[in-house]
Amino acid sequence: DVSGALCISQAWPRMPRTIYNDHKRFLETYLTSYAGKENMWQDTCTHLDFFTGDGVYCTSEGYYQLTGWLDNIISISGHWLGTAEVENVVNHHVAVAESAVIGYPHEIKGEGKMLSFLPRNITRGYSTATLAAKLQELISKKIAKYAAPDYVQVTQANWSNTHTG
Repeated sequence: DVSGALCISQAWPRMPRTIYNDHKRFLETYLTSYAGKENMWQDTCTHLDFFTGDGVYCTSEGYYQLTGWLDNIISISGHWLGTAEVENVVNHHVAVAESAVIGYPHEIKGEGKMLSFLPRNITRGYSTATLAAKLQELISKKIAKYAAPDYVQVTQANWSNTHTG
């Protein structure tokens, strides 16, 4: 199983060709080798690949899953972590309706993370404290120990979404 940046090596119809009045920025953003930019996704894109801006997870069986935009990342003790990657793990739990991961300044790690979630079916034997601990454990197992949030907040209020989520 591997995760990294989604890059496309073949041109396609309607592929962007430039940014109006800023072709240099287009080349630097989308066609320059993404490997080595802040050491985030080494060896995932070559100099000829089109960088989509999305993260992707490839299973050992060859299936691909988009994990979210790569600009929504948190740097934790030198590890780059996509917020959507954590939210995806949490949202698959039966007692979670929706979740959000938020970064905050941390004097030791650089950035810390807080998980906020809206519970669903919380009566299935979970107290909010038990569920928070279970979610931290689940994130540690599915992603890595450094991915577990420092704080977990259970939200009971109305959860407002934009058109993009």
